[in-house]
Amino acid sequence: QVRLVESGGGSVQAGGSLKLSCEVSKYTTSSGCTGWFRQVSGEEREGVAVISPRSGATDYANSVKGRATISRDIAKSTMYLQMNNLKPEDTAMYYCASTRGSCGSDAPPLGPENFVYWGQGTRVTVSS
Repeated sequence: QVRLVESGGGSVQAGGSLKLSCEVSKYTTSSGCTGWFRQVSGEEREGVAVISPRSGATDYANSVKGRATISRDIAKSTMYLQMNNLKPEDTAMYYCASTRGSCGSDAPPLGPENFVYWGQGTRVTVSS
């Protein structure tokens, strides 16, 4: 069982920045793949960014490329999502998640299907 706890959400004006944190229990370089996802009420959950804790390899959704940076600090058992130049369409509940088993060296697919452990979410609201 992997426990994930998000923090860092909040309200910000368009053009602003936020840094989300996700504390991941038992987080090592041999842990499952981890990532950030978001969901707007009534819509499907979508992948934002994913990272291999083994290699640090990353992948991003096209909607956030150039504006978001995912990173991990194994020593602190924490994954981060730095988001800059936020837009109103970034408004959503943000979740961090982990797959089972041990992640490979490549960044995992962005889809949420393979992620089985989820945090409770942190809300991001961007006003225009």
